[in-house]
Amino acid sequence: MRIADLAGRRVAIWGYGREGRAVLAALRLRLPALRPTLLCSAAEASTAQALYGDTIECITAEPYAGLLWTFDVVVKSPGVSAYAPALIDAVAAGVAVSSGTALWFAENPDARVIAVTGTKGKSTTSALVAHLLRGLGQRVALAGNIGLPLLELIDTDAIVDRWVVELSSFQTREAGPLDVGVINNVYEEHLDWHGSRERYVGDKLALAERARTLVVNGLQPELAARTAAHPDRRWFGTPDGWHVADGHVCHGGERALPLADLPLPGEHNALNLCAALTAIEAAGGEARAAIAHARTFRPLPHRLQRLGEAGGVAFVNDSISTTPQATIEALRSLEGRAVSVLVGGFDRGLDWREFARYARAHPPHAVIALGANGARIAALLAEEAPALRVERCATLGEAVAAARAATPAGGVVLLSPGAPSFDQFRDYADRGRAFAQLAGFDPQTIAGIDGIGIA
Repeated sequence: MRIADLAGRRVAIWGYGREGRAVLAALRLRLPALRPTLLCSAAEASTAQALYGDTIECITAEPYAGLLWTFDVVVKSPGVSAYAPALIDAVAAGVAVSSGTALWFAENPDARVIAVTGTKGKSTTSALVAHLLRGLGQRVALAGNIGLPLLELIDTDAIVDRWVVELSSFQTREAGPLDVGVINNVYEEHLDWHGSRERYVGDKLALAERARTLVVNGLQPELAARTAAHPDRRWFGTPDGWHVADGHVCHGGERALPLADLPLPGEHNALNLCAALTAIEAAGGEARAAIAHARTFRPLPHRLQRLGEAGGVAFVNDSISTTPQATIEALRSLEGRAVSVLVGGFDRGLDWREFARYARAHPPHAVIALGANGARIAALLAEEAPALRVERCATLGEAVAAARAATPAGGVVLLSPGAPSFDQFRDYADRGRAFAQLAGFDPQTIAGIDGIGIA
């Protein structure tokens, strides 16, 4: 469905976050005579009507099937679950459902797209692909779930050699044909949106159906098994391709880049580079020439971001960590340091036992549990790793103070929550800025992501 197909139809835009705002702006630009209905909160309605006046209608009641039935098309934001009962009932009644992602792909059927998804590392991998391709002299657009909705670039006049698009599990089924699809990894996440782990994995792997060439993590047997039927599948992480070994990024038996030269901490980030290099090869690029540009890559904020030292203690902001597995990787990247790690936040019911087993085998200096699921994490650690020092705090402010007091000189206070921020903060970036301020650093220095847009 293209934007022009919405002309003369009853259209609802469900959600007024950045994606919803991009949809509304694109419709106003392309279809000025259309008067869409915005389904949003009262505060969002006030903001939207101040900008658009009576050219839109706003409904602030919670959407229900009977309401959705009154529209021909619902353009939903990523945060609206495709499995919401009201939406399922509306589809059964003949209502068409689209999204900003789907509309962009319909408008750009000939775009040369490298799309990246995965539970963790998809933003860093996407940004690496774009950075390395630009190093090779290509004009690249970096957009999608990374922070710039595709529709914000809908009317660009720039000639783009490659589109690098990050897709969340909410968006993979909305994509059109892809030159290259990358699946970094699959762990357990977003069960509240998908309803089950099986459905979450299935939605992630839907990317494979759209990709001419598929790049997958060869270290995950589940990915190997579930993508075996793809006609052009390539690996990273295994010895015959781009992988990490002996302190280097390697290709086959060739050592290509020492990890010490990579401005990204941890082997998991080196593996993200391997994914990016494999994707560039799959797209016909010269990965061996591109790897030299990895040295000039600027790490993304809120991802193992080193804020500096205060009182002899280092502070690291990994607020993007929203799964226990991400917290494990953060601790691995700081192995050998006395680390007090802050964990916990919004409780989505994820299983923390693997983290507890890791903490028992590789004990951090202290674990500070906070937020809505902090008590559950602390209780599990008391059961699985009783020798571990665990403190329970209600707020981030209390947790930072407790971690500062617990951490010896030369140690590290690490914010790697393993959970979303919605119990206390607007989003992970808001949480990261608050952590920086509480640690004594200027939150304004936590910059946006380099390279977003067209360059």
